[in-house]
Amino acid sequence: MKTFMDSITDSNLKLNRKPVEILQINIGRLCNLACHHCHVEAGPKRTENMDSATVDKIIELLAESKTIQTVDLTGGAPELNPHFRRLVTSARELKKTVIDRCNLTVLYEPGQEETAFFLKENNVHIVASLPCYSKKNVEQQRGRGVFDKSIEALKLFNKLGYGKFDSNLKMDLVYNPTGPFLPPAQEKLQHDYKIELKELFDIEFNELFTITNMPIKRFLNDLERSGKWTEYMELLANSFNPTAAKGIMCRNLVSVSWNGDVFDCDFNQMLELPLGAGRKTLWDLTSFDELENKPITFANHCYACTAGAGSSCGGALV
Repeated sequence: MKTFMDSITDSNLKLNRKPVEILQINIGRLCNLACHHCHVEAGPKRTENMDSATVDKIIELLAESKTIQTVDLTGGAPELNPHFRRLVTSARELKKTVIDRCNLTVLYEPGQEETAFFLKENNVHIVASLPCYSKKNVEQQRGRGVFDKSIEALKLFNKLGYGKFDSNLKMDLVYNPTGPFLPPAQEKLQHDYKIELKELFDIEFNELFTITNMPIKRFLNDLERSGKWTEYMELLANSFNPTAAKGIMCRNLVSVSWNGDVFDCDFNQMLELPLGAGRKTLWDLTSFDELENKPITFANHCYACTAGAGSSCGGALV
């Protein structure tokens, strides 16, 4: 199999970093779920969680940035971090768009009774996990009981105004394949989701993002156990799309871990691959803006972002 860097070179692509527009923060690996495809290996027993000093430093650097427009909060379940709300309100005070990557079921955990209302009050953009509109497929990937709670959470968000055509409260859904294959066409699948969720549950949402499963951590373990790792990697490599590669998210995004280390993307963070500009922590930076034009660390798992229509935290790239 050709390496990812060989594919980049053969396509005459130069993929240095653009101005940093998105700050993605993995605020902790604690989660109320333990999904089979989770590249973070998050779960109820994980103890890694961002502390107050690291949140303070992020807020300080955000205030210094002239280019960051969006703060993208992920985990784990980001809402379970005790500093989640302070980080949200501080970013909103700095006029940043805030994304909460919500697994939906977290709203029914103890202490989260007011979370949906808090998100509405701060006009937080919800990006919610729902790998299928079929209960069987969702629970195969995410666990028993998850589907019904997810549907109830989506209904609650709709009741608050999220996902409505005439509302400024945005709610997008995320689809992950349930196995070692590429996502279907995003536009067609979004059409199907909208019809099924409306007819079955009277649920509305804005957009559907299709995201290719990354061959790392839990999903990698599943591939190896089933003997499908080589087949899946060949599928990704043979589906390399130079047009998608030009739009990969690491070109305008940086990822911060729960302990303050900085990476080129969330996937590199999980593999502990140093930032292309050199291993850095938040305390090594005077501003995220200084990373513009710096190199990016690539490896063969990056094929997942460039296969077919491409894949990013915002869905397909082409």
